[in-house]
Amino acid sequence: MKFIYILFAVLVVLSVFYASGFWSSRDEIDYENFPKSIYDIPVTSIDGEKIILEKYKGKNMLIVNVASRCGYTKQYKGLQSLYEKHKDSLIVLGFPSNDFLRQEPGSNEEIKLFCESNYRIEFPLFEKIIVKGKGQHPLYQWLSDKKLNGWNDKSPSWNFNKYFVSRDGKLVQLFDAGTKPMSDKIEQLIK
Repeated sequence: MKFIYILFAVLVVLSVFYASGFWSSRDEIDYENFPKSIYDIPVTSIDGEKIILEKYKGKNMLIVNVASRCGYTKQYKGLQSLYEKHKDSLIVLGFPSNDFLRQEPGSNEEIKLFCESNYRIEFPLFEKIIVKGKGQHPLYQWLSDKKLNGWNDKSPSWNFNKYFVSRDGKLVQLFDAGTKPMSDKIEQLIK
């Protein structure tokens, strides 16, 4: 009987790793034809508008993979507060993703409604994307490949990972999900 419990526990752990994308391999990156700067990467707003990140040149960017059904979802409030406090020098960019235990199952319309009605989000939200593994969006390829960003090879490990990009387009810091948006670490980088 003990063997069955152990086997069940192992299967549960393996399914969690699989669902989180732990074993997902990444797509091959065509470095020769990849955008040369983060500012050249195209993204799509949650309303379907095509945008080039150059729109945010001259501001610090805090790029966050977000989800509506995560233990960290309450960080939306802190992200909105951070954006309001520093909107002259910082833009918060929210990228919904369903990559971690399917914690963002909604459509773009549902996500937008959730964010506006529950957290009064005013910072830019983008269409739901893949941030890790096969089909990874080019923005997250750039953020998690040191050949592109200069130093970091880490993809998000969970929802609400935060990538801080300076006003000159350089990746400066990666913060894990547990780092609160209004933390001193993030505020110091803005100044």
